[in-house]
Amino acid sequence: MRKLSHEEIGRQRLRKEEISAIERLPVVACLENVRSLYNVGSIFRTSDAALLEKLILTGFTPSPPRKEIEKTALGATKTVPWEYRRSPADAVDQLRKNGFRICCLELTDQSIPYDSVRPEHFPLCLILGNEITGVSAELITSCDFGIQIPMYGTKHSLNVAVAYGIAIFELSKIWRRHSRSTQT
Repeated sequence: MRKLSHEEIGRQRLRKEEISAIERLPVVACLENVRSLYNVGSIFRTSDAALLEKLILTGFTPSPPRKEIEKTALGATKTVPWEYRRSPADAVDQLRKNGFRICCLELTDQSIPYDSVRPEHFPLCLILGNEITGVSAELITSCDFGIQIPMYGTKHSLNVAVAYGIAIFELSKIWRRHSRSTQT
């Protein structure tokens, strides 16, 4: 076994010109008041890796161009469709009107395990909340359901960008497995 070179890895990846023609994961992530520029950049980079449909930055979530976002995004701000909306509630309402199911990544009294999402839950809006206060009560009440990641240690939560990475790749696995099974 050997590590692949950057050139070998690059030959296996989509080019920026090809990305607009590829079917994206039918998930829109809505960031509600995520304060860290580095978390936002990391979420952009993870969104590119998962081929997310779109990121919506809301409230006081910082948006590109910012050098701190770019430091962790590594160019993903150019490959992930995104927009800024002042009101997270308005963004969520619009997505619901467009046929999206609304889901928060949050500990609630009715959250289901993150790996229990079903194909019929797509297209999906995944709401991520502030690093300290999480998803607001207002947005939680507008959700169709919530998902949570099990915590086995003493802490009750993960960093928002880490939690997003775990959740979005599980959602991607669920969606892609379903897509493959319906194509055969």
